[in-house]
Amino acid sequence: MKEYKLESLIYYSKLTLDKEHILKSSSKDIQVKLDEYGKEGWRLVSTDVEDFGMGMYFYLYFERDLKQ
Repeated sequence: MKEYKLESLIYYSKLTLDKEHILKSSSKDIQVKLDEYGKEGWRLVSTDVEDFGMGMYFYLYFERDLKQ
C-alpha cells in the first residue's frame, strides 16, 4: 500500500523589474521541500500550479510505501 502527502506553497507577485522573481524564489523553496521529503522516503509523483491575481499556488504530490 501507499500513503500520500500534499505540500502547498503560495507565492505573491511584487513590484520589481525582475519578471522571474516568483520562479527564482519558488525554485529554492521547492528544492528544500524535495530534499526534506526525500530524506523521509517520499517520492514526488506529480505537481500542479494555479495562478490567481497577484499570486501562484504550487502543489507538490508525494507518495511512499506504507510502513508496516
